[in-house]
Amino acid sequence: MKRVTGIGGIFFNAKDPATMRAWYKQHLGIDVMDWGGTAFSWSDDEGKPTGGMTVWSINGADTTLYEPSKSSFMINYRVADLAALLQALRDEGCQVLEKTEDGEYGKFGWVIDPEGNKVELWEPPPGQ
Repeated sequence: MKRVTGIGGIFFNAKDPATMRAWYKQHLGIDVMDWGGTAFSWSDDEGKPTGGMTVWSINGADTTLYEPSKSSFMINYRVADLAALLQALRDEGCQVLEKTEDGEYGKFGWVIDPEGNKVELWEPPPGQ
């Protein structure tokens, strides 16, 4: 079974998210949208779209999105079959969170790595 197929998103906290977003926009050219981040479209070596994207987002330091982790970041990995991967991780003794989500943007599940970081696993909706 193929496990991770790419990086779906990178999310991190900032004490002053507005200043951080402005800095990244001004100095690195990241087109930060009103929702606090951007989506980088995937392309091949010739610049042709390949159908995927990676989300990049800055959250306020008070977010609870990464709990139970105490980390200030979370990486979202694209996966082909979320249910099968979560079961394999459970069978391997990993700390898999019981909560999952299934909605408009796909299926989400979470596992805690050996250093306590929350890792998000995302199965995109069909066709993405």
